Amino acid sequence: MARIILLGTGTGLPDIDRGNTHLVWDGPGGPLLIDAGGSTYERLLRAGVNPQGLAGMLLTHSHCDHINGVPGLLFSMRLGGREEPLPIYGLPATLAIVRATLEAMQVELHVPVVWRELAAGDAIALADGWQMRTALTAHSRPCLALRFARGADQGGVAYSADTEPCPAVQGLVTGATTLIHEATTPAPFAGHTSPRQAGAVAAAAGVARLVLVHYSPRWTMPETEALAEVRAGGFGGVAEIGRDGQVIEV
Repeated sequence: MARIILLGTGTGLPDIDRGNTHLVWDGPGGPLLIDAGGSTYERLLRAGVNPQGLAGMLLTHSHCDHINGVPGLLFSMRLGGREEPLPIYGLPATLAIVRATLEAMQVELHVPVVWRELAAGDAIALADGWQMRTALTAHSRPCLALRFARGADQGGVAYSADTEPCPAVQGLVTGATTLIHEATTPAPFAGHTSPRQAGAVAAAAGVARLVLVHYSPRWTMPETEALAEVRAGGFGGVAEIGRDGQVIEV
């Protein structure tokens, strides 16, 4: 069984029921944490995923709402008794900022880390023929979109991370079964995507299901309006607003 669990689905400014967007791949080669948006150890426990058993962490980019939970998570894992090193994957610029953050906070007690630099377009072999492919997004800092699929087959699940619509992400997500896409802003905005644009990306990609994250009913638009905007973008498949703790079967 393979699944994605949405640990948080909110924007950089959280809502009462939406933490910063981050998620976990709970499938072959996992569990693999994707970003750490705060209270991550607790959120993993609530999701039924043992934080001590993480196979690794992938950081999409270095904005604080995506990495602010890293120091606390590494600290908590060590307090919980883990001594096995944790691989942390990311673009070189992202890893440099996270390493500097740990040093500035003087996090002396933490699980050992193996830093694994990625380049856009790299793929990570998972297990049972599954892999995680990457693409560079169009964002204000270097950022990676992701797709989990079995080998080079079509299908699987894709995650846009933070981005405005761009050819690299469109190419990565095309042919996926499920697309988890950001929908931060009510209208087109540099580095981010509106619900209507997310609908257009999903329609062009031919996905069956679209799940909006990095979304706020207060700061983006109300849910009914967001779903109507997805339809206005041309998407006719299953469209929904992601929820904290939601499980997406792959």
